[in-house]
Amino acid sequence: MPAQIDSRSFPSSALRRYAWAFLAYSIAVILWGTIVRATGSGAGCGEHWPLCNGTVVQHDANVQTMIEFVHRITSGISLIGVVALVVWCYRGTVRGHLARRAAVAAVVFMVIEAVLGALLVVLGLTAQSTSPMRAPFLALHLTNTLLLIASMTLTAHLLGRKEGAVAGQVKLVAPWSTLMGVMVVLIVGVTGSLAALGDTLFPAATLSTALNQDFAVASNWLVRWRWTHPTVAMMAAVFLMWMLMRALRSEENNRLTYSILGMLALEYFLGVMNVALLAPVWMQVVHLLAADVLWVALVVLAARLTVVARASHA
Repeated sequence: MPAQIDSRSFPSSALRRYAWAFLAYSIAVILWGTIVRATGSGAGCGEHWPLCNGTVVQHDANVQTMIEFVHRITSGISLIGVVALVVWCYRGTVRGHLARRAAVAAVVFMVIEAVLGALLVVLGLTAQSTSPMRAPFLALHLTNTLLLIASMTLTAHLLGRKEGAVAGQVKLVAPWSTLMGVMVVLIVGVTGSLAALGDTLFPAATLSTALNQDFAVASNWLVRWRWTHPTVAMMAAVFLMWMLMRALRSEENNRLTYSILGMLALEYFLGVMNVALLAPVWMQVVHLLAADVLWVALVVLAARLTVVARASHA
């Protein structure tokens, strides 16, 4: 029989619901951040941080200022929410529960997220800035965002486990292969963020113009590198299919695996539509939402396949 957590120590349903609800809220904040970038509202508060245009209360603010201001408020709430999550995890779980470690990681990534966001504003790497520093900062920001979502997903997932959630009662199965697959998905996300930045800074009037820009020597490197996103995405499918085939060996993973297959197909369809429609703001948000939901599902599946309960020989 696999080792189980004493039922009296099983995390409360309130804590489990809060973890999932906070994850959903955080994704909503991330989507709002996409609106900030896509609408060029990142400079709506000037180069001030944490104040907006040097003040707390905004008078006669324009649309861009309000978009950026709302993003800062919701991000601040996220910081409070993740601290509450880690405190609740420590109070509501037994010693050695892996959800505690995942929650601490979420706090770390949330702080890094805030620092990177502040640097983007203070260094003027927002709105229509074409500084060579913007792309690497954005790539780092997106990588940290995905790791933040992953840590919060793991926290919520582990809180819902009745077995295989306590250190010493679990073993790792093929961790390096799974890690490689996760890294490939991270690269897909980074190339997608750079492609989206190119669409924002150098919009095209027609699809043919956009395709010509991709291969024009005179185009900015962000535009000429847009092809890397769909190319890497197709390569990532190889690793994902390996993970999904491995998951299908266990009947308990069938539902999640088939759901991921559907989400993967939807994500590729949305990617094609994003290109065909010349990346309007609403399509960028929908595309990112689908990508975030897919990422959450992949993290849960990876956790199921990699972190498993040890068999008890007692």
